[in-house]
Amino acid sequence: MPTQRPTQTPSLSGPNSRPATSESKKLANYLCFAIYSANLAFGRAYKPLLDKLGLTYTQYIALVALSEEDGQTVRALGEKLFLESNTLTPILKKLESIGYIRRQRDAADERQVRVTLTPEGRQLVATDPGAALANATGLGEDFSAAQTTVVTIRDNLLRATQAESGEEGTSR
Repeated sequence: MPTQRPTQTPSLSGPNSRPATSESKKLANYLCFAIYSANLAFGRAYKPLLDKLGLTYTQYIALVALSEEDGQTVRALGEKLFLESNTLTPILKKLESIGYIRRQRDAADERQVRVTLTPEGRQLVATDPGAALANATGLGEDFSAAQTTVVTIRDNLLRATQAESGEEGTSR
């Protein structure tokens, strides 16, 4: 009978599955911190590009999400962006006031608000203000693989936390 090796759960702090040491407990070795700080770096890189357009990053990604699927409900858009309605609504009001989106009650269910891009909003997304940032990452041909890996990490963590809390239903 073959000997089974005990499975080790990798530590979120360490670069591999070795037992935690003072070296692996360094902040620089935490995967969660690497992703968090990369998110902050992306925000800094996007800021000057979006400032020229008078947009925040969250406003911009809302426009991008609408360009993928126009006419989404506020709830569906919030789920896609990982934002609660009370956070998303002021963002949408601002985008509507500057002419990039239109919000209207759903004729079939007036409790639902549908959001659509205006031609100006669609044109802004088409200019792809963040395109140059792909080169700034320095990933070259590995860009797509890195993006896929980060999405996998996010989705796995969401599934794990939903399972732990007993949540069923929407998978982002």
